[in-house]
Amino acid sequence: MRLILAAQLLSVTFCCYGQVAATSVDYATQTITHALTEEPPQLNSMKATDQVSVEILGHVMEGLVRYDRRGNITPGVAERWEVTDSSATFWLRRNAKWSDGKPVTAHDFIFAWQNALDPKTASEYAFILYALKNAEAINQGELPTSALGVTASDDYTLIVTLERPIGYFIKLTAFTTYYPVRRDFYESRGTRYAADAKELIYNGAFTISEWVHSASLNMAKNPHYWDKNSITLNAINIDYITADSRAHLNLFIDGKIAHTGLDGETYKDALTQKLRINSFSTGSIFFLEYNHRPGRATSNINIRKAIQHVFDPAEMVNRVLATPGNLPGKSLFPVWVKGVSVRFRDEYPPPTATIDLNKAKQYLSDARAELKDIPPLVLLVSDSPIASKQAEYVQGLLLSKLGLKIVVDKQTFKQRLAKMSSGDFDIVGAGWGPDFDDVMTFGDLFASWNLNNRGRYTNPEYDRLVRVAMDSTVPKVRMDAMGELQQILFDDAVLLPQYEQGIIYLQHPKLKGVTRRVFGPDPDFTYARVVK
Repeated sequence: MRLILAAQLLSVTFCCYGQVAATSVDYATQTITHALTEEPPQLNSMKATDQVSVEILGHVMEGLVRYDRRGNITPGVAERWEVTDSSATFWLRRNAKWSDGKPVTAHDFIFAWQNALDPKTASEYAFILYALKNAEAINQGELPTSALGVTASDDYTLIVTLERPIGYFIKLTAFTTYYPVRRDFYESRGTRYAADAKELIYNGAFTISEWVHSASLNMAKNPHYWDKNSITLNAINIDYITADSRAHLNLFIDGKIAHTGLDGETYKDALTQKLRINSFSTGSIFFLEYNHRPGRATSNINIRKAIQHVFDPAEMVNRVLATPGNLPGKSLFPVWVKGVSVRFRDEYPPPTATIDLNKAKQYLSDARAELKDIPPLVLLVSDSPIASKQAEYVQGLLLSKLGLKIVVDKQTFKQRLAKMSSGDFDIVGAGWGPDFDDVMTFGDLFASWNLNNRGRYTNPEYDRLVRVAMDSTVPKVRMDAMGELQQILFDDAVLLPQYEQGIIYLQHPKLKGVTRRVFGPDPDFTYARVVK
């Protein structure tokens, strides 16, 4: 955890003078105004997969445990717990309430987990529940949901039987898919559940008081939250939802929002304005993911290997992103991931491809011989300015170096996720942030059963190695398996690593206590406050 905390607490001041108006924060009412880049696509915690939805859910919902301001696991709905190699018992606090005043019980967790695993729910994160006894068999349709190894000895005691010994189980329970869902409320809403503010019930520090789709989303302090006395803010008003980074900067300068990220262009303007710029390493890796489904040109390994030998991640970081803190992508596993004794990549250096145009052209020639014809490849990206800029760079690179025609398909965030899930792309600009503090949060991403494997890459040996790492508690055995996975990802050119994300952002000087973290909701305003 130390390496992660070092990343999370990094806050570098590049310039520290500049005036920001105060309307974005209000000390008297303890209210702040924030902006989102996208509409949250899915606030059903059993089905949420994206960062924006996780950010909102992290403010309005709470699991058995949560992350504190230092990034450590701390009690949430559960006031204490005991974990063995085969089971876990959670004792729930009796003052944990839903936003209508009814108690949060062990049955709410059982219902949520069973429902997320039900194949009819089609939860893309069901796999994160596979630590529970019979969870995978249920998700594969082999057992009924009632067979899940979770019981309640009473309303406030949750007993979990584990599928196998798993040293990081407690960290899993902080994740969104492990949040509770109250059955009576869920069934009363039917297909409308979580579609609007009134269609969701909350047990976190805040509630959604108003939601105007694609325009605004406002949160108010939850009077029934068990730890409400630790919450200072009375409201978090997200009055703006736009992917336009220039609009975000202007809103910040005009004093209308208290917090915003920067990209390569707005970073230069912020420097000119002499605004205080903060830096934070997110722990996330961004990459191009290929569609491996039969019939797609990108299912041909020679096309993927050709691209592998012309793409320079250092150029992507320095010329295209052009902001501090990003690192060239070299592996699915970021630099901070822990190995046996030190960092994983120090113990298992990632293989790298040389930039070699002749070799790339030979691979492409082999691909043409096998495919006869290579149609224009569809590159799916979101409609944000930075995503568009990256797509244009890739489009120009592959045309100039290899003669490959790329059609850029720009979609809203929500529609891009839908197209990724349906496989409507050849290449997609993707990223993966860690869900918990273990190498497995990256390692199982391309397992055949993981629905976040959007390109549907399938390799029995890859699956076997994931199982080895899942079933062992011996660090060397687990990391050896991950090292072999890293080699397979390179040899099969499963993905094209682009960069490890470092972000820079602006924050109002009167806004304190905002948590930036590698794991969990980010940014987290739960314990923020406005000072005089």
